[in-house]
Amino acid sequence: MVDRTAEGTADGISPWRDVHLSTARRVDALVAAMTLREKLAQLVGVWVGADPEGGEVAPHQSEMTGDPVVWRDVIAHGLGQLTRPFGTRPVDPVAGARSLAVSQEQIVAAGRFGIPALVHEECLTGFAAWRATAHPAPLSWGASFDPELVAEMAGLIGASMRAAGVHQGLAPVLDVTRDYRWGRTEETIGEDPYLVATVGTAYVRGLEGAGIVATLKHFAGYSASRAGRNLAPVAIGARELADVVLPPFEMAVRDGRARSVMNSYSEIDGVPAAADGDLLTGLLRDTWGFDGTVVADYFAVKFLQSLHGVAEDEGHAAALALAAGIDVELPTVRCYGEPLRHAVERGDVDEALVDRALRRVLAQKVELGLLDPDWSALPDGVDALDLDTPRSREVALRLARESVVLLANPDDVLPLRAGARVAVVGPLADDPMAMLGCYSFPAHIGVHHPDTGLGLGIPTVLSALRDALGEVTHARGCEVRSTGADFTEAVAVARDADVCVVAVGDLAGLFGGGTSGEGCDATALDLPGSQADLVRAVAATGTPVVLLLITGRPYAIGGLAGGVAAVVQAFFPGQLGGRAIADVLTGAVAPSGRLPVSIPADPSGQPGTYLSAPLGQSTRVSTVDPTSPFPFGHGLGYDRFTWTAPRTSAAAWPTDGDVVVELHVHNPGDRAGADVVQLYLHDPVAQVTRPVVRLIGYTRVPLEPGCSARVAFRVPADVTSFTGRDGRRVVEPGAVQLRVSRSSADVHGVVDLDLTGPLRVVDHTRDWTTTAVVTEVEQEAVGA
Repeated sequence: MVDRTAEGTADGISPWRDVHLSTARRVDALVAAMTLREKLAQLVGVWVGADPEGGEVAPHQSEMTGDPVVWRDVIAHGLGQLTRPFGTRPVDPVAGARSLAVSQEQIVAAGRFGIPALVHEECLTGFAAWRATAHPAPLSWGASFDPELVAEMAGLIGASMRAAGVHQGLAPVLDVTRDYRWGRTEETIGEDPYLVATVGTAYVRGLEGAGIVATLKHFAGYSASRAGRNLAPVAIGARELADVVLPPFEMAVRDGRARSVMNSYSEIDGVPAAADGDLLTGLLRDTWGFDGTVVADYFAVKFLQSLHGVAEDEGHAAALALAAGIDVELPTVRCYGEPLRHAVERGDVDEALVDRALRRVLAQKVELGLLDPDWSALPDGVDALDLDTPRSREVALRLARESVVLLANPDDVLPLRAGARVAVVGPLADDPMAMLGCYSFPAHIGVHHPDTGLGLGIPTVLSALRDALGEVTHARGCEVRSTGADFTEAVAVARDADVCVVAVGDLAGLFGGGTSGEGCDATALDLPGSQADLVRAVAATGTPVVLLLITGRPYAIGGLAGGVAAVVQAFFPGQLGGRAIADVLTGAVAPSGRLPVSIPADPSGQPGTYLSAPLGQSTRVSTVDPTSPFPFGHGLGYDRFTWTAPRTSAAAWPTDGDVVVELHVHNPGDRAGADVVQLYLHDPVAQVTRPVVRLIGYTRVPLEPGCSARVAFRVPADVTSFTGRDGRRVVEPGAVQLRVSRSSADVHGVVDLDLTGPLRVVDHTRDWTTTAVVTEVEQEAVGA
């Protein structure tokens, strides 16, 4: 029951419910009144309905999920978080929201202080709930090079979650891709820290703007595991950590104002992130000033004992995690329950550490309005709750269209000609699941409940092309993971067509349930199963082939690209991805996506991304050539926009100043389109080896036929900074090049500059964003 013994304010209400008091005073009043059991209850989540015998959606779930919780017992002293009431099994959205409200009312009634639980859900590709819009996967966000559209998508996701009674979303993933073999590559935004930072921070702004707590994950280094194996140790130096891994988190904390961070499962140099106080407290809080909550990735606290072997029992694991800075144990109570209580009562853990975490948790609940007198368990308008609105679908379609990348089209076979006989073959041609990433509800949860149905309308590539073109022939050819398939029907269908689209790639899943996704790592970057053989067999017919890749990672297609007429890449483009792909193939929409990851030439030449120092590129002293046939940033349109030479009026670039680089872009074609102007830094001489080029700015330039625009980049000198030999981040004077480029390897024009002035030491307060202003101009001003 609600406590009535605590001293009230002048208004006769408990001080923690007094909205006229500061958050700190409200929290202090609560902390002072709580018993140890009540405090610990606020530091745990409870996962009701998690089935140890069902399909796993978290590592070692079957081992970590013991006997079902006794609801009355687990809420007796209050509850910190409710884990995934919508994202554990299919539930009608309205019924789910009403059921959640009943649970919240029970939690409020059970505890002395009437504190509701904070509710969290996954939301990487949309609210992970049945009948909620399945948006494009994060690699598609990166391929769009459109942070504002990503922010709009996140705002809609957040609004739908808030309308259902959810408070926290476990996204975005800010891991920078380091090894494409890692199954969770599909969850990353790309291989460049600036792209990941700017797009990821836009997502955070959208989600937080809708009132949902954004959770940055996985902090830090998770994507750099050895050999791309999930949860494997991370072997990187302090400089790679500082210059590649951490910048997206820095930007999302400072500029995005994210209110939660989730730890990485991995260890760096022998120290698991969940027990790393230097990372979770020293860097995140003391240096960066983060004041939100740190939540454990699922079972990560227990893993300190069971997987990492740095704790002897659950109480020891809880002590390590709490001291390091993890405030909340997720997904369900384990180490932060009785084991931590006993450790505190024995004197092994200082209760002040419990209070430290508790204050953060309660402050967030106050800020969310959960302790306000007018709080209601049932959201307004719940009976009209719609998680797949027309506007949400429209944004999903726009983002999917912008993310489709035309890699090659040397014979202009695309767009498909009106009246052409078109065949579509391949295992992904007519499979709605081919559009979805592993954290979409149908792939994450729905596959374990096949009788429920998808809950969404998901057009396939085949159905969308038939809608656009009329008659289209089809053969499956093979399965995604099958070997030794019979291609006879697919070859016959292709031979009778004027052009054949071959749709191959991945199916997302979890822990071996797919070819991409969490726990679905690869030993090499060959297309799974017999799909490459299918492409070759169809190409051998002589019919022009459009190789359509729908994947969660880049695959080595160096041996296939030369034998086909066109190559198109999509990265799990969401529930309307089939329509988006068809729009691009038919020319209804001009392709404008750019690669957020490089396409490797060789399936076993890993690891490596475009961010390599000179000796990481092709050299005369190695027989391995890592040159990508389609590098980071690459992408074509149906019309090649013309660009003027870049220029700047600056004679010198002060190490504490900025410089403006301008150019004009013109669309000479007869269709609307968009180009992506990319700005790279080349630092030829530095005190430590540097990437030959790295992205420091970009902007999309949409133009109607015959129209032109001026693009002006304002580039602060701080974006040239790097971690120097003494471990400090510095802006170093000397000669640099700003390269205006169409990709990381396709340089359009160079601006040579000298950074002048003293060497500057900078930190997390540096100016890290290149701003771009796009202004339409008269065609005559372009001169192109």
